[in-house]
Amino acid sequence: METLRIAINDWLTAINAVLWHDSVLYIVMATGLLFTVWSGFCQYHALTHGVKIIRGDYDKADSPGAISHFQALSAALSATVGLGNIGGVAVAIALGGPGAVFWMWMVGLAGMALKTTEVTLSMLYRRTDKPDEPSGGPMWVADDGLARRSPRLQRLGRVLGVLFCITLLISTITGGNMFQAWNVGVVTEESFGVPQQVVGLVLAALVGAVILGGIKRIGAVAGALVPAMCFLYLASALYVLAVHVADIPAMLRLIVASAFSPAEAAGAFVGGTSGAAFVWGMKRALFSSEAGQGTSPIAHSAAKTDEPVREGVVAGLEPFIDTLVVCTLTSLVVLASGAWCRDGETALREPPAAVQIEPGCWDLSDTPLPEKHAQALAITGTPWRPGDAVFMLARYGAIDPSTGGDLQRLNGEVVDAGDRLYVDWKPVGSPDAPLASAPALASLDVYKDYVGAALTSHAFDRVAPGLGKWLVAVASWLFAVSTMISYAYYGEQGMVYMAGRRSIVPFKIVYCLSILLACAGWISTEAELDNLSSVGTGVMLWVNIPITLLFAGETMRAYRGYFARVRAARRR
Repeated sequence: METLRIAINDWLTAINAVLWHDSVLYIVMATGLLFTVWSGFCQYHALTHGVKIIRGDYDKADSPGAISHFQALSAALSATVGLGNIGGVAVAIALGGPGAVFWMWMVGLAGMALKTTEVTLSMLYRRTDKPDEPSGGPMWVADDGLARRSPRLQRLGRVLGVLFCITLLISTITGGNMFQAWNVGVVTEESFGVPQQVVGLVLAALVGAVILGGIKRIGAVAGALVPAMCFLYLASALYVLAVHVADIPAMLRLIVASAFSPAEAAGAFVGGTSGAAFVWGMKRALFSSEAGQGTSPIAHSAAKTDEPVREGVVAGLEPFIDTLVVCTLTSLVVLASGAWCRDGETALREPPAAVQIEPGCWDLSDTPLPEKHAQALAITGTPWRPGDAVFMLARYGAIDPSTGGDLQRLNGEVVDAGDRLYVDWKPVGSPDAPLASAPALASLDVYKDYVGAALTSHAFDRVAPGLGKWLVAVASWLFAVSTMISYAYYGEQGMVYMAGRRSIVPFKIVYCLSILLACAGWISTEAELDNLSSVGTGVMLWVNIPITLLFAGETMRAYRGYFARVRAARRR
């Protein structure tokens, strides 16, 4: 069974290497730029006209739909503003450097045009035969749109719609549900000692109570939860930036400069090329905002409106809020606090010895681990613990493809040897002994490896010790629950398309049971679950982008016609 699990995971990894190849990201970015120019820079209308719409200026009680424009935006944002905003941004900076933030901004702006277009298209083809239970999304666009083009294409449209829904369900159950529940279970157990199984029961009860009430209850909860969680997180981020207000201009200059030139290694940061900054910034912005994946149109299709373009303009605000506001504040916290280029928590008395175990592979001897420096202990509040992941920095000839530099991490894990703690270093691949000469080892400093959300938490702790622990724990709960209820609706609509409305209740039961499964300790690694969810979102992207491009002319005609009417109304 273990061999089969490993084989399946390797197979999924190979598929994801194709689905999420860098060239695919470039195509998505280019599509966003195309729609930006084609629409006459729709970002402007999103930030002006879109604000008026969610304020209620254009609401009509008799319009088809189930929820308000604001609730639809909140439901879509609750799926995108999540753990990726906390941890994913930190990963981009750790691997791509400060320049990754600049490219996040650029992709965020292009994503506004992509969201506006794909949501407008889905609104044009949404089903409103039951005004209080509308259905929409790329599956209906493929089905009805191709059938209108030619009856011979109807079967192809159905196949594309079903393919999109199958991968939507995979992404919904794994990335939108189990991944969130698993992370919350781990964070809560590590921070407060609450067993993951108990966390799963609480999450299943909370999510079940919301999703059983349908889209109206989901919209109402999201409309209250999203502003609250954004306020909590942004208020904490603004506090950190207020403490480092004098450093912000320098950080902004560093972001722009690093986007076009290599970022030099400093402290725990191994350095990064401008190319690495570009790729990691693009990946993080696209993953965070979900632009082009076709999920947001499903939530926005429930909005009460008789103008398809109106809801598309509202959707354009999503990448702005998600990427240009929330992700930017996270980035500035990580940069201004110094967490990304922090000093080591301790220093070894002597380097580990390298022993060749086979050609090109070296084993590093275990080394005693001194206690943390006083300053590091004051920030974290905890000494070294067995299981802590640590690393040192060294140069030994190989180029790290993720950073483009020759400074490498020597990774290890803290182990308890009874009388004292040691570091068990992982083997190193190198043609020569990695530590054969003094210049090879950058220093004897040992860094704790803060991964993803842990690095963001550490950034907050560097300003106010203890803040990061509580903030990330509370934010993880809020962000995860909001994501799970929105993805439940996405999956529900996929089931409606494939099997009709009778399938809704069984789907919701399975959805809640999968929360318990995620927190039952049956998931071996986060990477395996992420591998499965990435296949789902990757195929969705491959289906949705061609559909959006195929019907782009129709969408742009509707877009221009709507604003022609808006301008005519103003002149009256």
